[in-house]
Amino acid sequence: MTAMTTIAHHPTDGLLMAYSAGSLPEAFSLTVATHVSMCDECRARLGAFDTLGGALLEKEAAPMAGDSLAATVARIRAGGERVREWPLPRKAGVLPAPLCDYVGGDLEAVRWRPIGMGLKQAILPTARDATARLLFIPAGAAVPGHGHRGTELTLVLQGAFLDATARFGPGDIEVSNEDVTHTPVADIGADCICLAATDAPLRFRTLLPRLAQPFLRI
Repeated sequence: MTAMTTIAHHPTDGLLMAYSAGSLPEAFSLTVATHVSMCDECRARLGAFDTLGGALLEKEAAPMAGDSLAATVARIRAGGERVREWPLPRKAGVLPAPLCDYVGGDLEAVRWRPIGMGLKQAILPTARDATARLLFIPAGAAVPGHGHRGTELTLVLQGAFLDATARFGPGDIEVSNEDVTHTPVADIGADCICLAATDAPLRFRTLLPRLAQPFLRI
């Protein structure tokens, strides 16, 4: 399958630069990598940022300690942080390659958990500074209205959703912050599957979602 050509909503330059520098939380890094694997435009932008970063490192390089290589290898073998790899273009299936590595396969390997109103989620194993989850939203269903205490990245993998700002289809990524309050609704054409990453709990507007929030880790 070739990369999408109709993607309208992309990560900001700031997010791509932070991804290139390896400074994003793991959950955000996974979301950006998954988008890049679906998007020719952002793959090219990321390549430019990687090249710029390499040039800056060459210009400002400092002498390395004699045991730097050995220490790096030891950290990797001990199970340290994941090394960022160039996001591969997506293959046939719903889940792009970076996401398949976390799930252990395509959709059939996802361990969905119901969260009410037909919605399902699967929390992915990432570092605790941010959370990544797959969301299943039945066609025509709405996510409870909410605001944000931090940043939320929502990447569409299948179907589409609409909110007050725009329509987001496969490959589109919505970047929300404390200024955004919305009620995403899955388009009626197909069930919507998204990858969502947050670095703080959502701010739900109604009581029931707030009561369930600690148990659902949203």
